[in-house]
Amino acid sequence: MAFDFMRKLPIPQEIREQMPLSADAKQRKCAFDEAVANVLRGKDGRKLLIMGPCSADREDAVLDYMVRLAAVSEKVADKLIIIPRVYTNKPRTKGTGYKGLLHNPNPQAGDDLLAGVKAIRHMHLRVIEETGMYTADEMLYPSNYQFLKDLLAYNAVGARSVENQEHRLVASGVPGPVGMKNPTGGSLDVMLNSIYAAQQSQTFIYRNWEVRTTGNELAHAILRGYVGSDGRTHANYHYEHLERLADCYTTDMYNNPAVVIDCNHDNSGKRPLEQVRICNEVLDSMNRSSKVAGLFRGFMVESYLEDGNQPVNGGVYGKSITDACLGWDASERLIFSMAERL
Repeated sequence: MAFDFMRKLPIPQEIREQMPLSADAKQRKCAFDEAVANVLRGKDGRKLLIMGPCSADREDAVLDYMVRLAAVSEKVADKLIIIPRVYTNKPRTKGTGYKGLLHNPNPQAGDDLLAGVKAIRHMHLRVIEETGMYTADEMLYPSNYQFLKDLLAYNAVGARSVENQEHRLVASGVPGPVGMKNPTGGSLDVMLNSIYAAQQSQTFIYRNWEVRTTGNELAHAILRGYVGSDGRTHANYHYEHLERLADCYTTDMYNNPAVVIDCNHDNSGKRPLEQVRICNEVLDSMNRSSKVAGLFRGFMVESYLEDGNQPVNGGVYGKSITDACLGWDASERLIFSMAERL
């Protein structure tokens, strides 16, 4: 029952200097970040699509997927801004099992955090440099955000973390979009409180510094469904849910009210093929209600090369070892269908 301090790791600045983003990619990112911000501000009529594997488990398969995604992204750029999910941390409800690339650069081996911090930056860098797209990740560990802060176009705070004060405070200093998910119990108040906190200037201790943030005007909502008191999963993407959110998520309290719909997790009951139907229903709701249309900013979709999932040692190339995903063929059809309807 004690900490074992095994080794001191490099600070994020050292890792960033060892593995820098190219000057060209830095320059292009400024324009991309502004485009994403304008979608969330309602100044750009395009929608965001944050799409990719549940967990970025192996570099070769992830890069294969992202090259395909980039090719499709160019064809729908007038309707969609696609941000690839490169999720390198995996929250675990019971605290055990595969925790993502950060912990397990080799999913079938033990923890190696030094190799992990290098592996997560290397994977994000390869996606950016080889596809021209800028990436999204989950801010599972707020202090580790610094390892990737110059690369990420989008951050998400997960359902298990959104009530945590440190996540809210750090989100207030991120210079780009942070999606705050509703908690696993589904409370809209908790989610909205997290957005409000992230939009305020905050002062706190961060990585042994006293810091002050400016507040993040691009903090926004992600609806991902929830687990009810009956122990079953329940969706919260339906028309009435979006109307209810629009009624309480207003400009008198919040900057740039915006919602992204997470089509998997408890919204789909972890049935990834349902993501197609969910996207279509939300687009129907947007077309039926100006109130919903004024709030809706995009989708989050879990997608990989192969449908479904497998055990960590399953060995199928491009198949998720965490939550089940929509395979590539169906994902490509979904993107084109979505673009046609917008």
